[in-house]
Amino acid sequence: MDSKSAASRSPGRLPAEVTSFVGRTAELDALAALVARTRLVTVTGAGGVGKSRLALRAAGRLADGFPDGAHLVEIGPVQDGLLLGHAVLEALRLTDHTARPPLDVLVEQLADRRLLLVLDGCEHLVEACAELVDALLRAAPGLRVLATSRQSLRAAGEHLLPLAPLPFEPAEGRVDSEAMLLFADRAAAVRPGFRLDRRNRAEVALLCRRLDGIPLAVELAAGRLRALSVEQVAARLDDRFRLLTRGDRTAPARHQTMRTAIGWSHELCTMQERLLWARLSVFAGGFDLDAAEYVCAGHGLDTEDVLDLVDSLVDKSVLDRLEDDGAVRFRMLDTLREYGGHWLRAGGDDHRLLRRHRDWYLGVATWGEVEWFGPRQAETAERTRLAHANLRAALEFSLAEPGEEQLALVLAGTLWYFWVGTGHLGEGRHWLDRALALAPEPTDARAKALWVTGYLAILQGDLVRARPALEECRLQALDTGDDRALAYAVHRQGCAALIGDEPARAAELFEEALWHYNTLGELNSNVLMAMFELALAYLFLGDEENGETWVERVREICEEHGEQWAYGYCLYAMAYSHRQAGDLRLARAFARESMRLNHLFRDLLGIVIAMDLLALLATDGPSPDLREARVLQGAAHRLWQAVGTPFFGSRSFNGPHLECEQRARSGLTEEEYTTSFRLGSRLDLDAAVRRALGGEHPGPAAGGDDHPGPPRHPVRPYSPVGA
Repeated sequence: MDSKSAASRSPGRLPAEVTSFVGRTAELDALAALVARTRLVTVTGAGGVGKSRLALRAAGRLADGFPDGAHLVEIGPVQDGLLLGHAVLEALRLTDHTARPPLDVLVEQLADRRLLLVLDGCEHLVEACAELVDALLRAAPGLRVLATSRQSLRAAGEHLLPLAPLPFEPAEGRVDSEAMLLFADRAAAVRPGFRLDRRNRAEVALLCRRLDGIPLAVELAAGRLRALSVEQVAARLDDRFRLLTRGDRTAPARHQTMRTAIGWSHELCTMQERLLWARLSVFAGGFDLDAAEYVCAGHGLDTEDVLDLVDSLVDKSVLDRLEDDGAVRFRMLDTLREYGGHWLRAGGDDHRLLRRHRDWYLGVATWGEVEWFGPRQAETAERTRLAHANLRAALEFSLAEPGEEQLALVLAGTLWYFWVGTGHLGEGRHWLDRALALAPEPTDARAKALWVTGYLAILQGDLVRARPALEECRLQALDTGDDRALAYAVHRQGCAALIGDEPARAAELFEEALWHYNTLGELNSNVLMAMFELALAYLFLGDEENGETWVERVREICEEHGEQWAYGYCLYAMAYSHRQAGDLRLARAFARESMRLNHLFRDLLGIVIAMDLLALLATDGPSPDLREARVLQGAAHRLWQAVGTPFFGSRSFNGPHLECEQRARSGLTEEEYTTSFRLGSRLDLDAAVRRALGGEHPGPAAGGDDHPGPPRHPVRPYSPVGA
């Protein structure tokens, strides 16, 4: 004979919190709002990211709104989908002695109840959970389900709340990030009296950044303070899976160490998903689908399968999907990447994948160099910026792998446009110096790396390094018959003469370089810069006619090709020329437009020379603003620290600065003079540019009647002045 009993309708009991809940205010509010208006919400995210804790916190906040309470069902310990219904019955304290299926009992018992069911850890039984939830929601209109899973249930009516790691960078106006606060809270539990202060704050910030802000990792690291200092914990993170063990013994097994937390996700993946996970570990930072298909396909993985596998890894919280202006990219947390890298090395396939990764990003750099001259410059700069971390990884592989030194030279030299045009002079020299030291053979790649090195050194005001590199390039080019390298070497020697206060010699070298460029049919941003630099040489010599002629030539070609980067420098020369002619209105307009364009590319050099010129222009005219001029000089001084030697150590380039300085000193009190400079030196880049532009937002340049931006016109060949 069957017997059946149902538990009384007492509110459910959620486990009490034994540690404090840190951060997650916005996520908690968003989750509570979702549960309040929808019947099925799944919190998704990587292992150890805090899904369970957030769900339980939200359930506790909402419990009073459900007459029959909020109930937790731990799905993790259930390994057989057939036992899932029994686990829910047990959690709800419902008993039934009949032979009916558990689902039938649940449908009957929950039909008229109003309760919140929290299903925690559904990823390993995702299909069974989806079927159960769908059946219960259809039968029990008063039921709401809050699930946590590394993978979505894909049940009808499901709403997702993807949970990211804790921020490891402080929010605006805050000193400490949420990850740092969590670390401090858990550290105080094992080392009483621990708190964040000036002695440990930097190390804790670094540690949280390296741990991706993953709460489980942060908590495990804090637990190591029983025996180690913060500095020692940070130093041992190179083997994070060995270090981050010995978690809470009462926690689920999958959450007691980082290795088991990530390993649990790995076990839930198919063989093909695991293979792609391992191969994707060669990417540093984000990547797009095209890159993943090229690098990872082959040897057991078909290209046409990569999209579906990437989609599955996103669904299982192994990959994050990022979207900006319609462009979709993917990213893997460093902790997951390190785990995948372990499996890639164990399979002996790491060198092949790293080489394919390098080849792809060599292609990115090569295509970027081609597209740098033209209307897509801003897009090229952004695409290269997004690839920056992967370009670094490709350079490191090429330098570390025997026999790849020449390709390291090629890649480092090809990226000249990124090093110069987007404010990475120091990093560019770092890679070039390393590659040149490893590859002394007189190859075409070495010749290009030499003139690029000379160029970067010149822009930093380092003529001691620039001149020997350029002379070596010139002599090698003569010896090997490399006319293109010869043209670039002579061009950059002209730059060295220009900042070395030899404008007449510089003009000769620029004329010679332009002759070579014209003979070769070479026309690109470097050629335009040679014309701009020749114009400056003439202006420094007081030859305004020739200077303005070359400036006009640069402007025409920029407008024909939609070139913006060199146009930004052209505008600086136009501002300089118009100030000399006494047209202050146009001089200011051109200088501001120069700064706006250079800010678009984050070209610090272009920004700072325009800012110094604007400072001088603030002292001109019938109503000079000497305080503002001094503020801009302070802002420019801060920027020069990030570029290199101020004004390249050149008297010619330093002239406007000194003139401005003298005017300000003669018209201001000592306190005004010092205070205004100090105010400017405290401005960050964006604030400084915004100030120099008169409060305008430093967005993309917009043309006006007096200073039009470069429109896109059909291409036509150029010819040198006088040809």
